[in-house]
Amino acid sequence: MTERDKYTRWLTDEAKKGRMSRREFLARSSAIGITLGIGTTLFNEVRAATPKRGGHMRIAMGHGATNDTLDPALIANGLQWVVCYGVANTLTEVDVNGNLVGSLATEWSSSADAATWTFKLREGVEFHNGKTMTAEDVIASINYHRGEDSTSLAKPLVASVTDIKADGPHTIVISLSAGNADFPFNFNEATFGIYPAKDGSIDWKSGGTGGYILTKENPGISYKFKRNPNYWKEGSAHADTIEALSITDPAARQTALITDEVDVIDRVELKTLALLARNPKVIIEEGSGPLHYVFPMQTKVAPFDNPHVRKAIKHALNREEMLEKILFGHGVIGNDHPIGPSYRYHAADIEQNSYDPDKARFHMKESGLGNIAFDLSAADAAFGGALDAAVLFQASAKKAGIKINVVREPNDGYWSDVWMKKPWCASYWGGYSTEDTMFTTGFASDAAWNDTQWDHPGFDKLLKSARAELDEAKRADMYREMQILLRDEGGHIVPMFANEIHARSEKIAHGNLSWVRGFDGRRIMERWWMA
Repeated sequence: MTERDKYTRWLTDEAKKGRMSRREFLARSSAIGITLGIGTTLFNEVRAATPKRGGHMRIAMGHGATNDTLDPALIANGLQWVVCYGVANTLTEVDVNGNLVGSLATEWSSSADAATWTFKLREGVEFHNGKTMTAEDVIASINYHRGEDSTSLAKPLVASVTDIKADGPHTIVISLSAGNADFPFNFNEATFGIYPAKDGSIDWKSGGTGGYILTKENPGISYKFKRNPNYWKEGSAHADTIEALSITDPAARQTALITDEVDVIDRVELKTLALLARNPKVIIEEGSGPLHYVFPMQTKVAPFDNPHVRKAIKHALNREEMLEKILFGHGVIGNDHPIGPSYRYHAADIEQNSYDPDKARFHMKESGLGNIAFDLSAADAAFGGALDAAVLFQASAKKAGIKINVVREPNDGYWSDVWMKKPWCASYWGGYSTEDTMFTTGFASDAAWNDTQWDHPGFDKLLKSARAELDEAKRADMYREMQILLRDEGGHIVPMFANEIHARSEKIAHGNLSWVRGFDGRRIMERWWMA
């Protein structure tokens, strides 16, 4: 072993023990000829490999509203998801490699037609209220999203469930009306957190089995937590206390990180990303996943009920310009459907909807509506740069002879007063782990989050068929056809898939990251720690 190797080992050992700051590590490694990039990577890997218990973690997110709730049937934004994952566990989880692994379920199996699923449950797990989890609690938690009177946003994901029964205290059997090859993936979603059964429903207000106990709730402002002393999962939930804050203004969120008011932020403002990266105490991380930005048109509301109007507006958008000026290249262009490159059945060969003013004019003429103006509601609560994106859309459409009025909406109340209320607005989707979950949640005719009011019998039929199809090639063909239907006829305009970018203080560390959603699959509370 050379002297340099010995010195490098000493450096990494000191960093592992927390005796050396990032700045000192980089200075010392640079002195022996290790480049800044390699030194930074080495330091991050060293710290990531050594979880520490203790400390107070402060998380700031560009999500949240004063009418937020932790009712698992009604969680809609990223902050709610992070909090719900903190207080409750799900049956399954998607790991950093995109594989489905067990959580409160230790194993699962299905019948040959994937229409009957059996889940074995973990034993000896306690809820925050001291009750021990049994099959009764799991059944109640799933049934909470079922039934005619359910208003749950997750209702479509369990619409095919015909029966759930216990087979002993730690086994449940779920029967479906038709096969679903990806059914266990649904139970990774935060909406399916497991809570104690009570009076024929669930007591979600008392908390679940998660790593953190909610101590104070101030919707739209902050949530405070303490570590669950009886948490069942080894090597998780490291911080003693956590505060999750809603800071929807991107500049304020970034300032909070720089001034050490918070430890980690999501939705880094891309305009100032390069400047932030110069801060030696800040670590920026980026990855690609299913996150996409959209402009949904309600297809049952005039004038967007006219298919020629939808096609005209799609061809009036300069996607490349929007990717460059809004995302600064941190993403890829979209093709008016939600299945991006990170998905298993992404159909890369489908012809791209492109910026074509002549086609836009043609379809506007065919619509028979004449020279009307379209109102587009937007606020940066929808996504970072949404207002600027709407103005860009307005400019590119003008060259096609289409007039767009940009309606500037307030950030607070955007998700309750604008999204799914106004006929055309800016929005985003964090995406899901499977195509079926994405389509079922946002595009099935009966989906609670069907923000374009998409109601296409052929699409619904394909969705049900693909869900039950076990032949991979046939299934891929079905998902490809659904992507084409949405591109050609749907109400979603998907200009771009955005990379997930977050920034953290050097005081925060973690293991390998999942990019299925931002913030490590939104499971940051139990996966990250104070370095």
